[in-house]
This record gives sequence, structure tokens and C-alpha cells, in this order.
Amino acid sequence: MASDYKTLRVIDEGPLLRVELNRPETGNAISGEVLGELLDVLTALEDDGTVRVMVLSGAGDHFCQGGDRSEFPALLAEDPSGAALRALAHRAQRVCEALSRLGVVTIARLQGDVIGAGLGLAVFCDLRVGADTCRFRMPEVGLGVPPAWGGVLPRLVEEAGQARVRRLLLTAEQFDAATAESLSLLHEVVPPDGLDAAVTRWVKPMLRRDPTTLRITKTMLNARANAAQLSVGSYFDAELLTSAATRRELTRKR
Repeated sequence: MASDYKTLRVIDEGPLLRVELNRPETGNAISGEVLGELLDVLTALEDDGTVRVMVLSGAGDHFCQGGDRSEFPALLAEDPSGAALRALAHRAQRVCEALSRLGVVTIARLQGDVIGAGLGLAVFCDLRVGADTCRFRMPEVGLGVPPAWGGVLPRLVEEAGQARVRRLLLTAEQFDAATAESLSLLHEVVPPDGLDAAVTRWVKPMLRRDPTTLRITKTMLNARANAAQLSVGSYFDAELLTSAATRRELTRKR
């Protein structure tokens, strides 16, 4: 597994792979480069027979403060047709789909802010542990774009339930770790200094599991989620996000 990434820190421990978003100066904002490197890691994992568990984390004070919105105007200036922005949105969707279909168990280790695209990445992981100081938010509606990043809406609904997700999206309100746990967006809440111990407690028994059984179990669980994606048309999310972002940028310039 390659480790010379610019935006990620990847540590290969044999059956355990640690992947850390490594842009702490930006709050680990998700840029096109981050997505490209994540996709490279996840694609390699699909053909890897040794890794059983992947832990996704973020360097610094925050797991991820959302998508790197500074890229939107730059991409539209470069290509007013929106093709470059559409490619970015498709890349986000490919990353989330790859996370979902991986045969290895994925664990999100969360601290600080978990916002927008950051929550999207986390919710596509199988298990999520968060510090009790975490802050969560889905700000898309407040920013004038639909909740279309990476096809996250059906996954959120599957995990937390439609009525609860409706409130989170329409109000764009911030919520804490205890609320996230009550919504099943976190499986466990611990003090910040207990995150590594909690991850280790989950990882150890999984490394002893039969990898074929893990892979089949994940495939069975994903079958329902894939049906939900089709039912809400989330495969068109890249087009929706591109259209909304393009319109918003043009309106801003008038």
C-alpha cells in the first residue's frame, strides 16, 4: 500500500490499515486532491486480501470541517460549463460508494468538528466512535446547495431515520455527540483521550474473524442500502450538486 500521499497519512499494519486525513490547517477540508488520494487507497483495498479493518481518522483538532468550498468558484472559472465541478462531485460519489462496498470493516474515529462532507465520509463507515466533545452539522441547505454530496442522503436515512434526518437537514442545526449517538450516527461516545482505546477494543476481535465471513456479511448489509440509493435517485446527486453550485456562484457574481 503506497504511503507517499500529500493529504493523507496511511499506516499499513498488515491486517489493519490506518488512514488519516492530514490537512489540519484546513480543518481537514475535503478537496479534489483528498478525494483522489482516498479513492486510490480504497481501490487498492478492494484487491487486497490481507487487510481486514480500516480506521479512518483526522489529524489535528477536527475530523473534518466539510468540503473545500474554495474549489467551487475556481473550477467554475476554469470551466463555466460545470464539467470540472461535475467531475469533482462524481469523485466524491465514487469515494463513498467504495467505502460502502469494501469487504473490510471500516471504523471512523471522530473528534472536534464533523461537518457536511466530513459527516458524509463518517456515515459511510461501518462503525463510528466519537469524542464527547464532537460537534456535528449538515449545513448544505443553509449554504444554498442540496444534501447531495457523495450520495449521502439515503445513507443518512438508513442510519438515523427519515424524520430525524429531515430535521437535521432543514434546520442545519449543530448537534452534539450525545445526540449523534441517540440518532445512531455514533455507535459509542467516549472522552477524547479514550478514542484510541475504543478503536483498539473493536479492532482486536475483528482481526481474528474470518475475512470471507466479514465480506459476505457486509455484502448482505449493503444490499438494502443500495436499494435505498436507487429509490431516492441518489445516483443523480452529482448532477444536482453541480447545478445548484453553478447557479449559486452565478447569482453571487451578479
